Amino acid sequence: MKKVFSILMITILVLSAASLFAGGQQEAAATGEDIVLHWRTRPDNQEEIAVYQSISDQISAELDGITLVYEPGGSETSSYQDVLKTELVSGTAPDLFWIPGTDIADFVKRDLLLDMREVADKTDHKDSDFYPGPMYHMTYNPKTGKAGEALWGIPRDVSTFALYLNLDLIAEAGAPDPRVLAEQGKWTWDAFYQVMAAISALGDDVYGYGQSAWWGPAGVWSHAGGGGFYNDDRTASMMHTKGSLAGLEFQQKFYSAGYATPWGEDPEPPFRAGKVGMFQNGRWATPGMRSGVDFDWDVVELPKGPSGSARNWLFWGAYVVNKNTPNAEAAFKLLQKLTSAEVQAQIAELGANIPSRKSQDALDAFLTFTPPANNQAFLNGLADNPVAEGPLWKGSWPEFDSILGAKMASVLLGEMSIDDFAGSIQDELDKTFE
Repeated sequence: MKKVFSILMITILVLSAASLFAGGQQEAAATGEDIVLHWRTRPDNQEEIAVYQSISDQISAELDGITLVYEPGGSETSSYQDVLKTELVSGTAPDLFWIPGTDIADFVKRDLLLDMREVADKTDHKDSDFYPGPMYHMTYNPKTGKAGEALWGIPRDVSTFALYLNLDLIAEAGAPDPRVLAEQGKWTWDAFYQVMAAISALGDDVYGYGQSAWWGPAGVWSHAGGGGFYNDDRTASMMHTKGSLAGLEFQQKFYSAGYATPWGEDPEPPFRAGKVGMFQNGRWATPGMRSGVDFDWDVVELPKGPSGSARNWLFWGAYVVNKNTPNAEAAFKLLQKLTSAEVQAQIAELGANIPSRKSQDALDAFLTFTPPANNQAFLNGLADNPVAEGPLWKGSWPEFDSILGAKMASVLLGEMSIDDFAGSIQDELDKTFE
């Protein structure tokens, strides 16, 4: 009986300790100690880390009873999201974190995010303050198939791709200025290819163009070709269609010619070193350009393809809350602070992104945050029928991305023909839809 009693007491103590740990931060708040909130973003470079650390320090000083700990995440690849999923299951994830718009549905369907609707309805939060495209997904209830019923987080930013230009290399190559061609309506795939070829002729260690090896940079060419990843309601793949294949074939053309940095190699370091003439990336790359290059640079919108449009991505990402955070109300206060007009303006001024609040004042202010001088290029991308980055509520985005990424890599590395890609991709991708 003594042994049974001892085991029972140990069990009670363990369970009590677990309960105290789970509620430890609320207990700390009740006794006058600060609640500690951990939060994370996925910065593109050291300059962006500094931006968010500065914001974290500022908000931490403003929120009474709350201390913030900022944790910069990993790279642009899906490993950032995979690490979060593992941490969420093991109980070591931060209270609040940023994820790409594509991954909202996957995290929700895995029951990893806290629905903040009830908490938000007690505050002055308004869904209508933000772009409706992202908010459709942020408020979507997968149980009913209706938007507006949930609140999985708040969009942090929007962006489109642009081409970062090394104007010195372009001038040295005697190539036309892409910004002038864009103003004249002549910035097309053919013009882009000619500029790329001229820059590449400057030397064996110089490339006309570079893009990172993930779905975003590769996907815009299929959009501009007249295709895309999936149909309008995102229930079936479209990468086997003529327009989608045209975009893949165009990429294959400049990779096989040696005009682009090799597929799979990060093009940002050689661009910043002055060895790449044009570099495709989003607004988030701007802080690194401002502090890390010593040549004349600017940006231009992506060239128009056979569709008559550049068909850019409308990128967005959101701050979301760990379902198991012990401090839901404090986390929502942080959520509101991070997406306030004041903080968004500060981050936009530092160059990292475009505000997610849908006001003309925000866009007008964005145009003043230079360099680059041609900020309008990003807004032109927003206005040119972009494809909204978004999750697959009726499918698995991680599976779709994994299959498509491997197949596109095979084509761009010269290991697979366009015909072989086209012959198998539809069946493989359609298996990822429900």
